[in-house]
Amino acid sequence: MVLEHAAGLPDAGTLVVVSHGGTIRTTIGRLLGLESHHWEGLGGLSNCCWSVLGEGARGWRLLEHNAGTLPEPVLGDDD
Repeated sequence: MVLEHAAGLPDAGTLVVVSHGGTIRTTIGRLLGLESHHWEGLGGLSNCCWSVLGEGARGWRLLEHNAGTLPEPVLGDDD
C-alpha cells in the first residue's frame, strides 16, 4: 500500500506514514528488499522519531533512521 501511495505523489512529493515501530521496520525492510531475518538489523525506532527513505535509480535507499529528538524539558516533568 505504501508503494501505491508513493507512486501517486507529484515530483518531489512527500509521503508521511505513521505507525508502530515494528510495522515501520517491516515496511522499510520490504522497501529496501531485505530478507526478513535482516530487518532486526535496522534497529527499532524510539518514540517520536522517524526514518527517511528516498527512491533512487536502483530502488529505495534509507537516508535517515531513528532521527529526531524529544523536546526538553517536557512540561510537568520537573515537578
